[in-house]
Amino acid sequence: MFKTLKASSVSSMFLLSYSGVLFPVTCYFMMKDISILYEWTILDMSTCCMSAMFILDPLSLSFSNTVCLISGAVMAFSSSYMATDPFLKRFTWLVMLFVLSMNFLVFIPSLPALLLGWDGLGIVSFALVIYYQNMKSLGAGMLTVLANRVGDVMILLSIGMLVLTGYWSIMMTWDFYLSSWLAFCIMIAGMTKSAQIPFSAWLPAAMAAPTPVSALVHSSTLVTAGIFLFIRFYPSLIQWDFFKPSLLLISVLTLLMAGIGANYENDLKKVIALSTLSQLGVMMMALAIGAPFLALFHLYTHALFKALLFLCAGAVIHSSLNNQDLRFSGLMGKHLPLTITCMNIANLSLCGAPFLSGFYSKDLILELSLAAPTSSFMVALIFLATGMTSAYSLRLSFSTLWGPNQGTPLHGKMESDPYINMSTMLLATCAIFGGAFFQSVYTPFNPDPFFLPQSHKSLTMVVILLGLALAFHLWTMDFNFKKQSKTKIFFNTMWLLTPLSSQPLTKFSMLLGTKMMKSVDQGWLEIAGGQGTFKVISEASKKSQDLQTSLFTFLVLMFLIGSMSIFLFMFS
Repeated sequence: MFKTLKASSVSSMFLLSYSGVLFPVTCYFMMKDISILYEWTILDMSTCCMSAMFILDPLSLSFSNTVCLISGAVMAFSSSYMATDPFLKRFTWLVMLFVLSMNFLVFIPSLPALLLGWDGLGIVSFALVIYYQNMKSLGAGMLTVLANRVGDVMILLSIGMLVLTGYWSIMMTWDFYLSSWLAFCIMIAGMTKSAQIPFSAWLPAAMAAPTPVSALVHSSTLVTAGIFLFIRFYPSLIQWDFFKPSLLLISVLTLLMAGIGANYENDLKKVIALSTLSQLGVMMMALAIGAPFLALFHLYTHALFKALLFLCAGAVIHSSLNNQDLRFSGLMGKHLPLTITCMNIANLSLCGAPFLSGFYSKDLILELSLAAPTSSFMVALIFLATGMTSAYSLRLSFSTLWGPNQGTPLHGKMESDPYINMSTMLLATCAIFGGAFFQSVYTPFNPDPFFLPQSHKSLTMVVILLGLALAFHLWTMDFNFKKQSKTKIFFNTMWLLTPLSSQPLTKFSMLLGTKMMKSVDQGWLEIAGGQGTFKVISEASKKSQDLQTSLFTFLVLMFLIGSMSIFLFMFS
């Protein structure tokens, strides 16, 4: 039977089966609040002891369960979406390596071994972003891998710091006299993986990967690795006094930048990528106001509806002859009713519509931001960005789902594929019921009770409705290609982060390399090196030879003069 199935279908069955088996174990660990730490010695020689660590706790089990559930649905989707790809088996192996790296990161609480999963995510993500082998994919892959290398270096620095303590376990790093520097390194590492300002440019660039990869990367794996690291290291990070205020400022700026940028973006996948960036800002904000479990709660609910949103977008792109420009799409609601229903569920969950999974976590984070001791300016920015979320979600729905058809009348729209229908329906069910389930089962998600006045309590829904009204009035179907204003260019390029992260840095290094080659390699090094030495020695030897020749002539002349003087003296 397995010989007749595609590699992606087999991997999907394996991942979904693993997730199904792990689910009751996860629920048991959650309800009983059990944590098991395994440590065994690999090598013990003299004073050198090498040990391996492995942790089973509600955090690691639930994270692994969510990752494998979404990966299974994505691989089932890939069986149809990438059916004509000649390298489907290679793609499947890469995705499985990606999932394995994430599980390494989740289950290993030791920093050097955690680096296996951390670096594995970076390397495999590079291979997946450049999967379509062209110059655009290569540029996006290089930007992705170079931005993430900054985080890898910071992890290596933190490993070097922990050498002074004699252990590398995450569980014991909170009591350390260099805890401020350790927190700084871990903070920068998490910011690079989670694409916070100023490392945000790689996240939309990673859309060059196939859509199933985008669904996996942007929902539960690569971008959430930084959040997971923060949650694991949270007791150590809060030892640094500047951690919470600096993270709050960075996360709110990222949230605002992504929300505004998504309203100006025309690429369907990049709009969803910017929405991911916005939600990562919400998770970081939850960490900054002192609610790590609430950040994890939002991470899980966001993973479910964001994977669904990407899979629905992939089905729309696949059916529209590979068009992903919002300006040339429309009228999808009549052609793909099931896909569009699932996409609407994901969009509403993203906005925080009541009783969908996003509502339970996002609403609680926004209410907690009102109760937390933060400045009113920060709260205003947070709610402005929340309004932007509902605005770009409505714009996306208008352009793709309900608006008139702007593109070619040719299409291959159908919903008869069981792989796509199964994966979207599975994730749609999770997007509807996941939030309520997590809230009822995972007891640490419920924070200490706090009370808000009615005006503050209803502020979240008012801001969402205001964002929808704003998008409804400002949205236009006039897609004429006019000259872009400077303001639009500023917002469309993520506050100029996209060009600043690529061209200027490359131009500077290339110009510097050219000048160094001309002035040093072909200039001073030649003068002071091989050519210069050869010239000096040649001239010196020539002068020495001339001197020796002239001295020899002088000596011969003196010899002749002396000989003649002696001869004349003898015969005179």
